[in-house]
Amino acid sequence: MSTDRPVWVDDPQSYWAAIDAAVRAARLPSPVLAVDAIALEHNIADLARRAGGVPIRVASKSLRVRSVISDILRRDGFAGVLAYTVDEAHWLATAAEIPDVLLGYPSTDLGAIERLVADDTARSRVTLLVDSVQHLDLIDRAVPPSARPEVRVAIDLDASLRYAGGLVHLGVRRSPVHSVAQARDLARTITGRRGFRLVGVMSYEAQVAGLANDAEGSALRNKAVGLIQTRSMNELLQRRGKAIRAIGEYAELEFVNAGGTGSLEATSADHSVTDIAAGSGFFGGHLFDGYAHFRPAPAMGFGLDVVRRPARDIITVLGGGWIASGPPADDRLPKPVWPQGLSYVGSEAAGEVQTPLRGAAARSAQIGDRVWFRHTKSGEPAEHANEVAIIDRGADGGPRVIDVVPTYRGEGKCFL
Repeated sequence: MSTDRPVWVDDPQSYWAAIDAAVRAARLPSPVLAVDAIALEHNIADLARRAGGVPIRVASKSLRVRSVISDILRRDGFAGVLAYTVDEAHWLATAAEIPDVLLGYPSTDLGAIERLVADDTARSRVTLLVDSVQHLDLIDRAVPPSARPEVRVAIDLDASLRYAGGLVHLGVRRSPVHSVAQARDLARTITGRRGFRLVGVMSYEAQVAGLANDAEGSALRNKAVGLIQTRSMNELLQRRGKAIRAIGEYAELEFVNAGGTGSLEATSADHSVTDIAAGSGFFGGHLFDGYAHFRPAPAMGFGLDVVRRPARDIITVLGGGWIASGPPADDRLPKPVWPQGLSYVGSEAAGEVQTPLRGAAARSAQIGDRVWFRHTKSGEPAEHANEVAIIDRGADGGPRVIDVVPTYRGEGKCFL
């Protein structure tokens, strides 16, 4: 039966089997990290569609593959990077020649700040994030304002939903700048100090972008999450707009960044926002299998070899861990996806160096076979491998490895 739906939807077992065959034909050893180019293109196009014309800023922490980041930025609808350390931002601005890099987190790394300030190209392309006067003081300590040109800074505006005077807090614990008055005060302080140029605002609504609203077997929780997300965006549309106008009394802003992969539609409706961050949606970690309004393709996977058969229905693969960040729970574990029918042994789960797997598929598996997994999120797998195999399909539909590119780790970079 013919269908227009992609193979990873209609026949996921054939999809992963083809990736395995391509990697084996290229004689790439385990552990091996692979990205399907067609699935990645699907995700790039779908993210742009969901953003509704608002430019997407690529969250580098969720990729950690420089060539892929640069390739995405060449497409229409994508502009700028959200980086995670000063040294990484510096590297992307110079080695990758990315002209707009926003540091998504404050830094206390005085050496890295000093190196950034000393590099005219990097300093002109990188914007540091601040949410307090102490952050300004740290930058001054790294290089006094009398000894440097202006440093580009952005304010981190807290986007959490708060009730009862802050006793109920829904969202992440990051910036103390929550109210319009707090935003105005910090903008006044920044623009009144020598050595700083206030150019932007970042405001990440994690409780909207990062919470699954269609998790399997969690109907009541899904309903509660949906209500929170609607309520939160309604509140944020009002407060963020007022805060941006208040900050604008002191500085002409170049950008207002917000959102994430899970909130592109909602965030793009906020007219105070000029670009939206997205990261994990590019490689399509299985975290996003629990969202109702979109479903990225599983573009990235990693393969581990079977090295033992401790029982008839148990195999053991060499490699383990690869646990995603966030609250420790089963949904942070990599998901075995090929061959179908494997699950973790409860007493061990994903081991440190080896991982036992149980299930019907184990009975026919042989030493040397390979099991494929999907990671919960997307950037962390790159910290376990030096290279990523890029897989494409020829005119005959046959998959093959068309390139092997380095991860950050493969380029000798370990930023965090």
